[in-house]
Amino acid sequence: MTEKSLANRVALVTGASRGIGRAAALALATEGAHVIALARTVGGLEELDDEITAAGGSATLVPLDLKDFEALDRLGASIFERWEKLDIFLGNAGVLGVLTLVSHLSPKAFQELLDVNVTANWRLIRSLDPLLKLSDAGRVLFVSSTLAQEARPFWGGYAMSKAALESLALTYAAECATTHVRVNLLNPGATRTAMRSKAMPGEDASTLPTPQDIAPLIVKMLSPSFSENGARIDACMA
Repeated sequence: MTEKSLANRVALVTGASRGIGRAAALALATEGAHVIALARTVGGLEELDDEITAAGGSATLVPLDLKDFEALDRLGASIFERWEKLDIFLGNAGVLGVLTLVSHLSPKAFQELLDVNVTANWRLIRSLDPLLKLSDAGRVLFVSSTLAQEARPFWGGYAMSKAALESLALTYAAECATTHVRVNLLNPGATRTAMRSKAMPGEDASTLPTPQDIAPLIVKMLSPSFSENGARIDACMA
């Protein structure tokens, strides 16, 4: 029997209860990783756990709001106490915010975009970096967007947060260049998710790739054999 490609590896996935995060968590578990699934929705996490178990995998559920920064700070210590390392970190969770003129964004909406899409990932980097460096092949992947590099009216809030995330991730990648940790970005492109439906309510979702279509690329980019660092991969080009 062939050993699974991610056997004995520990993976943290944020936004794991739905969409790309859910599909990625299931795919990682199917390949043998123990998945630490983080999301706000308990019901969604429990359904994911049932799917992972049915597929012969294992998971630990972490119901947590990414705006609970102190909990994120504690997460690294909790992972170390149980597993003494972390092999994979998929920073998938994000919020769309309000599609409106930059001048019309409310301070509350602007701050939430920063809190969830940028600050939470920075706090997780701080919390998880020592654990990733204890792995023989730490792999980090942040989910970004075309909008991070494209100025489009009404998308300024979301775009600025993804641009900041990309800068943060690429700087972290450069800092990890001499270690066993590799840090990359994935632009999934238009995908059949709830966020996409909210942003494009008149779009025919049946024409779009599903999260399950993207999951194999995510598994590949988080595998020990994937050696690129500081890369920005577009799913449609991969």
